[in-house]
Amino acid sequence: MKVSIATLLLCVTPCLSLVATETSNAASSFKDHSASIKEHRGNYFQGRPQQHQFPHRDHRKNVYIRSSSNETDDISAEFLAGIKKANHGGTLVLENGKQYVIGQKLDLTFLDDIHIQLDGQILFTDDIEYWQNNNFFHPFQNSITFWQWGGNDIVIQGKGEINGNGQAWYDGFARGEILDPNNQYLRPALFTAVNATGLSIQGITMRNSPCWANFLITSKDIYYDDVLIEAQSINKNLPKNSDCWDTYNVDGLTVTNSRVNIGDDCFSAKPNTTNIFLQNLWCNGTHGVSMGSIGQYPGVMDIIENVYIENITMLNAQNGARLKTWAGPNIGYGRINNVTYKDFYVDNVDYPLILTQCYSTNKTECAKHPSEVNFSNITFLSFSGMSSGKRGRLTAEVICSPNAVCENIFMEDIDIHSPAGEPAVVTCDGVTGDIGIDCVAANSTQARDALATTIDSGSL
Repeated sequence: MKVSIATLLLCVTPCLSLVATETSNAASSFKDHSASIKEHRGNYFQGRPQQHQFPHRDHRKNVYIRSSSNETDDISAEFLAGIKKANHGGTLVLENGKQYVIGQKLDLTFLDDIHIQLDGQILFTDDIEYWQNNNFFHPFQNSITFWQWGGNDIVIQGKGEINGNGQAWYDGFARGEILDPNNQYLRPALFTAVNATGLSIQGITMRNSPCWANFLITSKDIYYDDVLIEAQSINKNLPKNSDCWDTYNVDGLTVTNSRVNIGDDCFSAKPNTTNIFLQNLWCNGTHGVSMGSIGQYPGVMDIIENVYIENITMLNAQNGARLKTWAGPNIGYGRINNVTYKDFYVDNVDYPLILTQCYSTNKTECAKHPSEVNFSNITFLSFSGMSSGKRGRLTAEVICSPNAVCENIFMEDIDIHSPAGEPAVVTCDGVTGDIGIDCVAANSTQARDALATTIDSGSL
């Protein structure tokens, strides 16, 4: 019997119950609080998958190309020819048990109604010198890619994989940092879509990307379902910046029933991403399901809006649910609005729930030059599980900027515990209004006491 990822995730997500109040005066305050919950529940963003009508054809011609005879047998020219032949209504078939080596950059932005039946393996060469001199460049964080896909109605499906051959890149970038302004060691994303409308990726594996696994740019109506994304090293040089999904100027993205085992963001919406639907994700060893970072570039307005995230299992992670914006002397501005996290389970997670407007900035610099990105209508519903204890008894942290609006931040049924002991503590600074649960200031005695119980988590 085949068991879906959705079923597995539902099995591991524990049921939650409301905790009774303990003081004699609690009845009246709980009544008032219940009223606020009811009022808020009517307003929180309840997203749904985007809809796109892909063309239906009773028959599609199948196109086959030769496979590679070894890992240096580059069939880039044959792959491009096959794509062109299958375009406008056909299917390029990449057969099970066969390997297709790509060693040249490919511009695939001309596509129209094409299917890729990927049951074999696409493998990129690890010729670092070639790829650093021959790639497609995007100025956002100096991003490069092996190839770029674009056009209309593109379907990639099957049980095969796209493999970035990342080990040589992990070794070469062992001491590098992607946000270092002097970094010249650029690493390609594994899959990039540019100006695509209607892109569906289903069933495949994406393995060992040199950098981000998916970079989606200026695109609309994108779907991922039942995909596995992994990045693993065979030595001490771990993958870096191996985000699974990064978006830039994207409207309409649905990711469902997928598994992630990497060392950076399980999901990371970047500037100007709207209408996101995430459901049934299993993330191990990641930096969380993140909104942002945004506000990085001086004078530029960034937006993330209308996001619904449901049924997430987050294991052995640095963060769980995270929203992050830049601060500093030369930054941008904008907003993160209408975001809902619902049914979120954590285990061994350093920061299970964190909203921060000091991303990539130390406390002193952040205090001098706070973020200018507004946060509004952010909802966290039904969180459960166990932190790592790296933050002691702190399990949720909301730190807002004095330079920006931070309002309608709401939490309900937050039942996260810590191996460092009880009670769990939530901190909140700079938020306008009641967040729905008890919280204390980050510099309070309760917060300092909670941090004093910090234990070595051994997580990322």
